[in-house]
Amino acid sequence: MVTVRDVASASGVSISTVSRALSEPSRVASATRDRVLAAARDLGYEPNRAASGLRSGRTATLGVVVPDLENPYFASVTKGVQARAREHGYGVFVVDVEEDASREADEVRALLRQTDGVIVASPRGTDDDLLALVASTQPGRAVLVNRRIEGVPSVTADDVAGAVRALDHLRALGHRRIAYVGGPATSWSDRMRREGLQRAAAGGDGARSVEIVDLGAFRPHVQGGYSAADLATGAGATAVVAYNDLVALGVEQRLRERGIAVPAEVSVVGFDDTFVATLASPPLTSVGTDLRAVGGAALDLLVERLREPDGPAGHVVRPTELVVRASTGTVSA
Repeated sequence: MVTVRDVASASGVSISTVSRALSEPSRVASATRDRVLAAARDLGYEPNRAASGLRSGRTATLGVVVPDLENPYFASVTKGVQARAREHGYGVFVVDVEEDASREADEVRALLRQTDGVIVASPRGTDDDLLALVASTQPGRAVLVNRRIEGVPSVTADDVAGAVRALDHLRALGHRRIAYVGGPATSWSDRMRREGLQRAAAGGDGARSVEIVDLGAFRPHVQGGYSAADLATGAGATAVVAYNDLVALGVEQRLRERGIAVPAEVSVVGFDDTFVATLASPPLTSVGTDLRAVGGAALDLLVERLREPDGPAGHVVRPTELVVRASTGTVSA
């Protein structure tokens, strides 16, 4: 069995340095850390997390709660969490609440009894529910993704700016009546996207003014978009902005069944720029960010808070980008 002593000998450092490089990499010089990690990888060394937990009072594991692992957005974020957790020497438990907001609090509490801390991705509960949950736990043991609440560390995407870019893109193509297919009513991301669309629409004047037709809240899946497509065309919209890529796929599917050409008759924009955007027919124009980087940033924030529970709550805002594909085009005459 390969031991920490073997890794120390192979990398030319002390056992304590190896321990820090594996458990708290930020405390070790990058060159030394890389040398230790390379030696551990080459030797096939696996840290004994149980033994480390007994010594430190920690479990060396973290939890992640997501609304839906079948959604490629959350799968990518989770991969980012797991990859970064390995670098910090943590294992990860993942819980899928299947878009049931009533389960979130119970699952978070259960994970906190088994792990050192929890990342709550895109929580569907209200801000008050989340504040009460976080307040009931020990300080510094929870980080939010896609939700910002003062006093709680969080990682968010700049959805307002992304929505502005999406609307400006459609405006430039000549669209003046644009439908928005919303997501869950308690989704923070949905709220930010609506804000961005309204802000961009209000910025137009005269011939460049744009009307946003709010179609309401829908399930954040293909069926949600499928159900909303008829409402969009019935409202006379020449373009649709969907809450996420899955909803946009549903919109495209229903329009295709009705013989309505995308983008010749109706343009469609998604959000999140997941891999399904490139598989759509036609491929989706979508607003997205680096999802693995989102997960990695959340893990870094959580580890930082575990070291300094009373430190300031960090907030990371990831930039968004509009990726233009074949689902958007000039408005039909």
